[in-house]
Amino acid sequence: MVERSDRAPLLDWEEVPPAEKPDEAGDDSEKPPASPSSSRALGCSAPGFGWSTSPGGPKSVCIDTGGGGSGSALPATSITPAAPDAPLCPDTDDPPSDSTPEELSLESRMVKWEEKDQIVSVFVVAFNTRSGNMLEWCLPRDMDLDGVEFKAIASGSHRVSTDFIYFRKGSYFGLACFANMAVESAVERGARMKSVGILSPSYTLLYRYMSFLEHQVRLQLQAPGHYSPLEAFYEDKRALLPPGGERVVTVSPAHTWSTTLSHSMHPEMKITHPAGCMSQFTRFFGEQIMVIWKLALLRRRILIFSPPPVGVVCYRVYCCCCLANISIPGVGVAVPEFRPFFYVNVADISALENELAYVACTTEKIFEEKKDLYDVYVDNQNVKTYREGLKPLLRLSAADKDKYRRLTEQRQMLLYSQEVNGDSISSEEDLFILFFLEQNNRIFQTLSEVAGSPDPTLTHESVRAMGLDPHGDRLFLLHLLEIYGYDTLLLSDQLCCS
Repeated sequence: MVERSDRAPLLDWEEVPPAEKPDEAGDDSEKPPASPSSSRALGCSAPGFGWSTSPGGPKSVCIDTGGGGSGSALPATSITPAAPDAPLCPDTDDPPSDSTPEELSLESRMVKWEEKDQIVSVFVVAFNTRSGNMLEWCLPRDMDLDGVEFKAIASGSHRVSTDFIYFRKGSYFGLACFANMAVESAVERGARMKSVGILSPSYTLLYRYMSFLEHQVRLQLQAPGHYSPLEAFYEDKRALLPPGGERVVTVSPAHTWSTTLSHSMHPEMKITHPAGCMSQFTRFFGEQIMVIWKLALLRRRILIFSPPPVGVVCYRVYCCCCLANISIPGVGVAVPEFRPFFYVNVADISALENELAYVACTTEKIFEEKKDLYDVYVDNQNVKTYREGLKPLLRLSAADKDKYRRLTEQRQMLLYSQEVNGDSISSEEDLFILFFLEQNNRIFQTLSEVAGSPDPTLTHESVRAMGLDPHGDRLFLLHLLEIYGYDTLLLSDQLCCS
């Protein structure tokens, strides 16, 4: 059974299928399926796809990330459905939520943290056979959109019929929907390609407008120059800009994930399909996800290459960011922010040169030769680096394999619970994200305890308490101590000589 999509209701000016009544437009269960190319890329057949936020925030999920035989290991694995606003399981002192899924409708719970008036620009990009990608139309007219024409239509997009692209433009995030339609026109060389996109200061809610953008790009292909729906959309959703135009005045309210866990966490976003992007991400990389986790926690520059379609690869960028979540106050404030750039092209080279930590994706193979721009290059399922000091980190330790086994077992337990007990509250997204959150918290909690002890020395026991391998993870631990400012800690002679 396919879950109901939590995508936002259709906009007033968007075409409503005849079978639906206007007041039922928010239910996506009757919508036509997602475009074939994107569905194949995601391995799903459910209607719609995009990033969404589980209504009400994370559920209460207790995760056992494994810690060897240490006495400080977390409680045994259990996945406990809870009220939508319930905190993570260790924080039992907070009062429970007053609302339950039965008491509030999906729409009512979404309204509690809905962001409004956050669109700073809307635009149409077209491919011209003579001049290439070009900005065809935009609002506002004086918005600096230089280079957006190469972000909204990814290099190599002529090979796919539809795609969606997340990207960054200065201090804003963008979402564009691309479509390629065959036409009987010698001038257009038999194909018309366009993309309709938006810019916002936040990437967490861009998914809400994906169905609108998909509809509008089809309209632009069939009836070029029909901009009135886009004009109405911008007037309804536009943000208020100060005179300088650098920042948005109507700052997004704190997201449910941020208020519940920590400001260092990224908001939850998932494909509107029972198998969310974190689940797809983990199955795609397999055990290699543990290597990516370490590199993300070390704030390395990670570049992911893939040919179009690029939409599913943008999800992988987001998932990489989720691996580095930490909810212990004060931890990581001095390290570089792990920033998602999403899709990048050659026009972004100068921007990436100044970044200390990021994760991005590209369809341009030339980036592989720009070895000074990244620390880690991911091509399909191959994770590689040209940094000699990082190459040992690409090998899985015994603890890595054990954590991945535990993660797989917990996923199977969750799927069994969903099938047998009808558990529709707990999700794979929560399980995967919280698994790595708990693992990261375990590491830094142990480091803080050792740093505050009379003998600030890391031993076999304290390393195992972090869920790490005293031998196989020694280099990872050394990098971690240096980056996060724990370089005053000492390693026991056994660890140094192993």
